[in-house]
Amino acid sequence: MALRPSRRPRRARPGPVNDINVAPFVDVMLVLVIIFMVAAPLLTVGVPVDLPEASVRTLNQEREPLVITIDKEGRIFLQEAEVEQSVLVPRLIAVSQTNSDLRVFVRGDRDIDYGRVMEIMGMVNQAGFTKVALIAENPLPQQ
Repeated sequence: MALRPSRRPRRARPGPVNDINVAPFVDVMLVLVIIFMVAAPLLTVGVPVDLPEASVRTLNQEREPLVITIDKEGRIFLQEAEVEQSVLVPRLIAVSQTNSDLRVFVRGDRDIDYGRVMEIMGMVNQAGFTKVALIAENPLPQQ
């Protein structure tokens, strides 16, 4: 019995694959999207305050303003650090580095006395800051 040569052509050995496998890339991106979706609500900074609602347009800011927060117990916070009322003005001046053109936002809880908010705004104005504004939440649209 003689072996006959096969008439089928030999298959070439598989060479390197020129396709990019994107499945791991997509998996990593989906995990990152989920992480950012979970982490985004946690990135809100500041003291938690129940702000009043007002229909106003938002302000565009080039520089980050100073934020003074008054919580429902009447405590005062400069950015996120609690300060006593007696040292608020010196701290504002120290933080602003004598830049009285800096914008100062005042956030007051809706349950505190309006006079308390005005008192703090007056102190900020007496310290030489002329750009003082109140912060409120935009109301939810009626459905």
